[in-house]
Amino acid sequence: MTKTIVSTSQSKDLRNLAWQVAPNLFLSFKYAIAGVRYAFLTQRNFRIHTIIGTLAISLGLFLQITAVEMSVITLTCASVMVLELLNTAIESVVDLTVKQTYHELAKIAKDCAAGAVFISAIAAVLVASFILLPPLLRLILSIS
Repeated sequence: MTKTIVSTSQSKDLRNLAWQVAPNLFLSFKYAIAGVRYAFLTQRNFRIHTIIGTLAISLGLFLQITAVEMSVITLTCASVMVLELLNTAIESVVDLTVKQTYHELAKIAKDCAAGAVFISAIAAVLVASFILLPPLLRLILSIS
């Protein structure tokens, strides 16, 4: 494997080039939305997390939980989706690097990124359970 050495002036030129790719805030948002759209269209787990997050937030609104509780639910759902986006980015970069070959370090990188999403998803389920189950059970018991 060869290493590319980038001089300080080349590094500065690359940063300037990166700035030119998105010269204004509108284009930066456009690229960010393109990334989220790509993940939604191509990543099954991102779609699952989006649906479950939407359901959790909707249930919170329906149950009229407090603003703080709603914030915790929203931030927890967002963290799962953010980690899923990072997982997708890491997988793409690893796949770009190793191409069609197997490399143990590539496997470790991909597995660790997936593990981060998994842990955040478990935490999100626990947070939603602690916050949403008590008022939901009260509602169900009051109806019956």
